[in-house]
Order: sequence, then structure tokens, then C-alpha cells
Amino acid sequence: MASFSFTVLATVVAHRRFGLGAVPCDPERMVSASNHERVRRSYDTVAEEYRARIAGELAHKPLDRALLAAVAEEAGPGAPVADLGCGPGHVAAWLADHGVRPVGIDLSPAMVSVARREHPGTEFREGDLLRLPAADGEFGAAVALYSVIHLQPAELRPAFEEMRRVLKPSGLLLVAFHRGAEVRHFAEWWGHEVDVDFHFFAGETVTAALREAGFAVEATLERAGYPEEAATDRTYVMARPS
Repeated sequence: MASFSFTVLATVVAHRRFGLGAVPCDPERMVSASNHERVRRSYDTVAEEYRARIAGELAHKPLDRALLAAVAEEAGPGAPVADLGCGPGHVAAWLADHGVRPVGIDLSPAMVSVARREHPGTEFREGDLLRLPAADGEFGAAVALYSVIHLQPAELRPAFEEMRRVLKPSGLLLVAFHRGAEVRHFAEWWGHEVDVDFHFFAGETVTAALREAGFAVEATLERAGYPEEAATDRTYVMARPS
């Protein structure tokens, strides 16, 4: 009984921390909140190491740069653009250098702290993909690069519904994820103890969830992993509220 009570308490705290509203009553949503808490703790643990290893990744990702440039051009000069799952802020910084006004949002307070330290001229917020800390229609565009990989499949549609909510009616969304059907669990990451799952998705799974959330899919691209990154196949989807 004591163990069960502790689990419930931890879920309540996690749910409030993520800003997800009232504590859920059904077990499935309680598991979801617990999973998000595991992700948060894991990224808090590796935040500094992640910055050291990943912050320069766009230098060897020409397709990513091209797609981000397309997003910036679509949004227009000075437009607010959300970087959802911003990590240490390097993508937001790249977007700022290309004429838009990025707002980075991340679940991990430690990641947000690192991003603010490294990029003091850019705005960063703590927040969950299922309840974004943003107003309706706030952003002219949004990017979610490898952030949906920590969602359960059933969470894709509500996450995309949130993204649609914070986008302007014409706003462009770019989503990137690892392609496949597996779940990789990390208990150790770069020498740090973590507890995090990485979900691979079929392209059809993501595009179906986007359409169900009210998006029209405009383009889908696939590529193999670059030599400098994890050896996984990647998919990019560009979509707009329909």
C-alpha cells in the first residue's frame, strides 16, 4: 500500500509540474504522466553532456538545415517560431540566425537552463508537448525535431492537436523522427544512469496522427543516418493546419 501511495503521489506531482491540468483518474493517463517524468529526469541528468555532444550537429546535417531554412522562409522575417523539444537550444539559435524569432520549449528544466545560458538572446520555456506553454495561434511555424520519439503512440494525436492549437492557421510544422517499429530503452546514456524510451514510428503512423489532429500533410522525406549520428533511418514530415 505504501508503494502504491508513493506512485500515485509521484504521478500527481509530475502531472502538475508538466501543467497538464487536473490529475487523471484513469490508469493509462497516470502511466503517461509517469513516463514523461522519467523522460524529464533522464534529460536533466544528461543535459550538459548532451550539449557538449549534440549542440554542433547541424554542421553535418545538410537536409536538416535546408528544411529549417524552408520553415524560416515560410514563417517570414521576425516571425515567432516554436522549437518544440529544444534541448540545449542549438536549433533555436540557428533559426534566430536566419531571421525568425524562435521560442524554445523543453520538458527538461536542466535543458532549458543550459539553453538560456548558451543562447541568452533567445526565449526558452519549460513545457510538455501535451500542454504547450503558449497562446492559441502564437507561432507562425514550429519544428519538432526528434521530440515526439518520447511519446507513446496514443499520445501522437493529442500532441499534434496542441501543436495545431499554438500555430497560426497558415503555420507550417516540421516533424522529424526515427523510422521503424521498435522501442529502444536506455538505462545508461554516456555514462549516466537514465530511464528513457525512444519510440521509432512508421511514417504512416505519424502522418495519420497529423491528419486526425487537423493537419494537411504537404511533404514527407526519408534518409539514412549520417556517419556522424546514430545509425537509424530518419523521416521528416511537413504539414499545415487544414
